[in-house]
Amino acid sequence: MKKILTPLILLIALPGLLLAQTADRKFALGLWGGLTQYNGDLGQGFYNSKGQDNYMHIGLSASWYINPHFDFSMNTTVGTIGYREDALKNFDADQFQWNAHMRVSLFKEERFKVNPYAFAGVGISSLNKLKNPGVDLFFPYGAGLKISITPQLNLLIQETFAYTDHDTRDGEAKDNNDAFLMHSLGLTWNFGSVKDADKDGVSDKKDECPNTPAGVAVDAKGCPLDRDGDGIADFLDAGPDVKGVASAEGCPDKDGDSVVDSLDRCIDVAGLATEDPATNGCPDKDGDGVTDADDRCPEVKGTLALQGCVDTDNDSIIDPDDACPAVPGTIANKGCPEVVEAAPTVMGLDNVYFETSSAKISEGYQAVLDAAAKTLKEKSEIVLEISGHTDSTGPEKFNKSLSKNRANAVKAYLVRKGISSKRLTAVGVSSTQPASDNNTEEGRAKNRRVELRIKK
Repeated sequence: MKKILTPLILLIALPGLLLAQTADRKFALGLWGGLTQYNGDLGQGFYNSKGQDNYMHIGLSASWYINPHFDFSMNTTVGTIGYREDALKNFDADQFQWNAHMRVSLFKEERFKVNPYAFAGVGISSLNKLKNPGVDLFFPYGAGLKISITPQLNLLIQETFAYTDHDTRDGEAKDNNDAFLMHSLGLTWNFGSVKDADKDGVSDKKDECPNTPAGVAVDAKGCPLDRDGDGIADFLDAGPDVKGVASAEGCPDKDGDSVVDSLDRCIDVAGLATEDPATNGCPDKDGDGVTDADDRCPEVKGTLALQGCVDTDNDSIIDPDDACPAVPGTIANKGCPEVVEAAPTVMGLDNVYFETSSAKISEGYQAVLDAAAKTLKEKSEIVLEISGHTDSTGPEKFNKSLSKNRANAVKAYLVRKGISSKRLTAVGVSSTQPASDNNTEEGRAKNRRVELRIKK
């Protein structure tokens, strides 16, 4: 018994299991045939042609899938067994045997078409037509080679060593229990349907992408092909042969702006997608449709006609080039109004200047107006136009009112000094006639004024 158990334990401990069936086809039937050799007290017959006739067997097998590594199998064979060395050392018998065993393989069937395996189990053997017929318990173990011809059909080449628990079937009872060796060839057929919900040719149990759209080419795992390895399936990849990014539908996008490099006019700088091929993918910080490289005013939303700038005073001069951007002017005067030569002022009189947002005449200018009143009294034929002005700060409506109030304040002062109001005309011109540059404090101070002009 020790001679039987030791090899049996070693074989059970072998790693890797034979996959005779698959998860989709869990049941297999097989047809077997081959030669049987005896080994026992009459002689050592395994792999020894001396004394061995051709003892044949045929049989059937059934096996069941357990998991991706194990299957369980049962074999039944009928045939003959014997040994013939001379007239004294010989016997012949009819044999019927059944056994059940677990099978183990080196590789998984999915990876290798040729698969070595080992097995071990237990069975019963019935020998008849001899001096001591009977039924014996035996322990089969062995090894084989399985060749997958198709997903259903397999060819098996197998060696089965069987050591019985009896020692008298050969007519001798000495040191060696009766044993036999079966050299077998088998064909097995796997039964069962393969479930493939997405119809991609990969069974659901192996399919790592079970919802692949119909007609999409897949790999061995059932996932859509990705030839360029960019993580975007070919059927969704606008550039399946060039590694790209998802934001550009699988095409290259060097600057990461979601505009594919082949359409990007600014391939090294992140920009915006536009319908204009000349600007597509170029940066436009202010979003005015003029790329930053061509935008005179990249921080201000302008128009293409104005080079990306605005023209606040609508004088056809863009603000960066307009010296007076809030007041319509001329190109010749850099966007400022043309300076109209002033009518001669009253001899010896100066302009009256005001504080910001104020129409109050300061005491410093009362002497100027007193001198003007004296002259007007001496020259009764003079009629004055009193024009009020402001700088460019403040809204136009406010400046218009402020300039008129300044002119009226001067007119009222002269009337109080005895000058007829019929000789005085007060007008407000707001900031439209600057005397100096409104971009400086000094210039704005000169623009907050009232001018006295001889009307006739």
